[in-house]
Amino acid sequence: MSNDAPLSGSALTITAAGYTAEIASVGATLRALRYEGRDLVVPFDADEVRPAFRGAVLAPWPNRVVDGRYSFGGVEHELALTEPRRQHALHGLVAWTDFRIVAHEPDRAVLGTTVPAQVGYPFRVEVLVEYRVDAAGFHTTITGTNTGADAAPWGTGPHPYLVGGEGRVDDWTLTLPAAQVLEVTEDRLIPTGLAPVHDEFDLRTATRIGPRFIDHAYTGFDRDADGIATVVLTAADGHGVRASFGPECPWAQVHTADHVIPEYHRAGLAVEPMTCAPDAFNAGAEAGLVVLEPGASHVASWTIDAV
Repeated sequence: MSNDAPLSGSALTITAAGYTAEIASVGATLRALRYEGRDLVVPFDADEVRPAFRGAVLAPWPNRVVDGRYSFGGVEHELALTEPRRQHALHGLVAWTDFRIVAHEPDRAVLGTTVPAQVGYPFRVEVLVEYRVDAAGFHTTITGTNTGADAAPWGTGPHPYLVGGEGRVDDWTLTLPAAQVLEVTEDRLIPTGLAPVHDEFDLRTATRIGPRFIDHAYTGFDRDADGIATVVLTAADGHGVRASFGPECPWAQVHTADHVIPEYHRAGLAVEPMTCAPDAFNAGAEAGLVVLEPGASHVASWTIDAV
């Protein structure tokens, strides 16, 4: 990135079929996504430090590693605590990395980086992010390839804040076809166990979000014949946005974006397809943790499109 690049990194734009996506190289971030001029995600300015994780790529883990500690291959590891208030390691190691531009075409961009072996994560993984737009929407594919000599724990996901339309989260209607929710402690969001969706967490039919607070991971999705799960967010006029993801993402974190900064507060709904559950580095395979053997790759994809 040159010294005169915007604060969010080198800027790339891709367009097709009414969709325009603006990508920032820091964090391989989706900075803006519009369909025929309508925002589908909460945007931010190119010459602005990205607000928290808005639109960033999360790898080699999404969500939290509790206390920043985990055991892998019989070895104890301790990560830097990047969520100071809750004392966890949050959202991986590449969200503030300036990705290199691998390819840039009118309707496609590819960015890449390497997670270097380091204290707490002594593994080397190449991360390749492909963004593409077409008549079916905005598509993301993330490939993680283990270029080191030892097996590595791996997980990934995005962090978009979807926009249903006019208004804020409270005004929108959500359809979230998931049968289970991961319950967490109130103070530190530490997972305590899976439960059937209940009360305010049951959003399997179209439901106005209203004042409810959500910052939880869901699983057990209804999927179509191709294994695709679809989350739908709409405004009063019936227009809105969809997020769709395949079986490689058995989880999705949903957050109503409650924030102390007024302009951020409930401005968009975070819908984050994930290859694994929160704290999967500790919960292991049953939580979807991927073990990348040397030379092996893992691919995950999702799509955002207009309703």
